[in-house]
Amino acid sequence: MQIPNTFNLKVQAEKYIPIHSEKELISALQEYHNPFVLGGGSNMLLTKNITQPVFHILLKGISTVKETDEYIWLKAQAGENWHQFVRYTLQQGYGGLENLSLIYGNVGTTPVQNIGAYGVEIKDVMESCETIEIHTLQKRIFTNAECAFAYRESIFKGKEKGNYIITSVTFKLTKKNHQLHTQYGAIQQVLSERGITKPTPEELSDAIITIRESKLPNPNVLGNCGSFFKNPIVLKTDYEKLQQQYPEIPCYPVNETEVKVPAGWLIDRSGLKGYRKGDAGVHKHQALVLVNYGEATGEEILAVANYVKTQVREKFGIALEFEVNIF
Repeated sequence: MQIPNTFNLKVQAEKYIPIHSEKELISALQEYHNPFVLGGGSNMLLTKNITQPVFHILLKGISTVKETDEYIWLKAQAGENWHQFVRYTLQQGYGGLENLSLIYGNVGTTPVQNIGAYGVEIKDVMESCETIEIHTLQKRIFTNAECAFAYRESIFKGKEKGNYIITSVTFKLTKKNHQLHTQYGAIQQVLSERGITKPTPEELSDAIITIRESKLPNPNVLGNCGSFFKNPIVLKTDYEKLQQQYPEIPCYPVNETEVKVPAGWLIDRSGLKGYRKGDAGVHKHQALVLVNYGEATGEEILAVANYVKTQVREKFGIALEFEVNIF
């Protein structure tokens, strides 16, 4: 069977096992001890057919864990579509996830990557996640702190990589007194154009969707997995040296000694926006996104990614890191 993936790559699974419940998951783990875990297929680049049994996590359901006058704790099963879940919370009047609108993938993979956009990351809104330990079949709940979140990192990408399968995630959301983050990118501009000075969470989400749709290709139309590279974090002293040569180079403060530089800007200024080799290339509107124009293979997209890394390093002396998982 062809493995579902947002790059639209024709990669096959020798053994495909859909998982609709924890019971099915445990049963499958009793038979297969080294699964390839698949969520929404959105944050991966598949360069070859997968010989491991592919567990496609399709658990569904949204439930209330508890609530107070100000907060609600919602548990979403791992197979819920992320964007649909975000929109569901907003339609209920809950705040917290609006900046994470229109990110492709499923709920269960969001803590793994600590997904983030427009000043908000999963670590800011996640209470805990439930998992099954692959080798012992025991259930374990990870608190936010135990997930060891960092920029596009978590314990599930580091120390415990390959040891746990996330089955659900619980989020702490606001019911009132929403803390909205509107300072990033073109958010204020879009809100201003719409005559909105005090947005609701849903109005902020709508603005972010508009911005993302203007820059990012729909994977159903043009294969991609969103941002392919992490925004590099560099020392302020190194940034200031670059600023002497490139006065317009943007940055976002990280701490007293480091700043984050937009990878898209570095790729664009390396002359690579719109670069294409065969059916693999850099998107013409957003240099952070690599695309499959139709018949590219995973190896060809990876070759473009490595070429981008080489060019940016040669021009700026900055080493880009992949945000996506390469298989």
